[in-house]
Amino acid sequence: MKLEMGHIYIKDIQFAAESKIEDGILYVSEEAVRAVALEDEKIKSASFDIAKPGESVRITPVKDVIEPRVKVEGRGGIFPGVIAKVDTVGSGKTYALKGMAVVTAGRIVGFQEGIIDMTGPGADYTPFSKTLNLVMVCEPVDGIKQHDYEAAVRFAGFRVATYIGELARELTPDETKVYETCTIKEGMEKYPELPRVAYVQMLQSQGLLHDTYVYGVDAKKIVPTIMSPTEVMDGAIVSGNCVSACDKNPTYVHQNNPVVHDLFEQHGKTINFVCQIITNENVYLADKMRSSDWTAKICKMLDLDGVIVSQEGFGNPDTDLIMNCKKIEAEGVKTVIITDEYAGRDGKSQSLADADPAADAVVTGGNANQVIILPKLDKVIGTLDYVTKIAGASEETLREDGSLEVELQVLTGATNETGFNKLSAR
Repeated sequence: MKLEMGHIYIKDIQFAAESKIEDGILYVSEEAVRAVALEDEKIKSASFDIAKPGESVRITPVKDVIEPRVKVEGRGGIFPGVIAKVDTVGSGKTYALKGMAVVTAGRIVGFQEGIIDMTGPGADYTPFSKTLNLVMVCEPVDGIKQHDYEAAVRFAGFRVATYIGELARELTPDETKVYETCTIKEGMEKYPELPRVAYVQMLQSQGLLHDTYVYGVDAKKIVPTIMSPTEVMDGAIVSGNCVSACDKNPTYVHQNNPVVHDLFEQHGKTINFVCQIITNENVYLADKMRSSDWTAKICKMLDLDGVIVSQEGFGNPDTDLIMNCKKIEAEGVKTVIITDEYAGRDGKSQSLADADPAADAVVTGGNANQVIILPKLDKVIGTLDYVTKIAGASEETLREDGSLEVELQVLTGATNETGFNKLSAR
């Protein structure tokens, strides 16, 4: 499967009477994007703001981060099964607006989401301090259930990102990159001497507010399957996750999955990047056994030499991670796992809930329980009303001087970003 990805670099975002992109500047009509957001009757109001790198701005509680994209050639559209009709994506030509993101925030659920700081020490731990952010704060109608509100905000974010992406349809990209994988037979003939490597991506799928969607299907309803890595670049996998912002992948991370990009960088050089295998993270033991059995079986059937396995979440999913690792290793396939750790604030606790001698090659994202002080910033987009309820915070989080004492897990994208950077450096 071959995908041409056109990058259009956004240098600034400004509000204007008309939405358009000119000379690298994204002009956004507040009236237009508000109308797009309010298409769902469950959303009572939607306000928009802009947050730029280096500004004294804190965004909280964050729900999702999305990169606007548009499908200009080939089958399907962006976010298939969610916004576009169901069709296989990952081929043809897609444009992405680089250097910016759509961020959704607001009173999302009772157990709130994370923080993005655009400056200060917190900015060092989130990739989204480096993007120009169009922030949408949604308020729900009265009496709505938490999971219904989450779904309404999730879809509103996708609609706004799709609207912004469409502005680039007729533009000429600043840069074009080509991503291509072979069929199984073609790959073995073309790269007979290169090790056959795949990426096993574990998707969070533990229930309401802990879900990921594949072509619009809740991942807890799937069994492990094979995908072309280019499919995720067209939004085939999207986030529906709340809680522990550092290790629940926002949609932006799925679209720009660094493991996929790192493996493509080595494809045809040091490895034959065969495919991406997706599997889920289950609650019941029988489901964990089934998914890990199938994942290992697929790796064996593809005659893989090695895999990289990434985990989303912590605690219960640690068991899925280790089951995948030891079963794939038992099939004779070398395995490297990517995970964050929860070793307590002093770093002395067992960092994973499960372990096995087969897990002897690990890329760590660091200890998410590490404490950090976030200074008071001049502006808050969203609200601090729920900051003590964010995973990694406590009743003592908001200090008298307005600063926050929190664990790293409150920062959106924190641990995943660190872990992926370490992978790149291996």
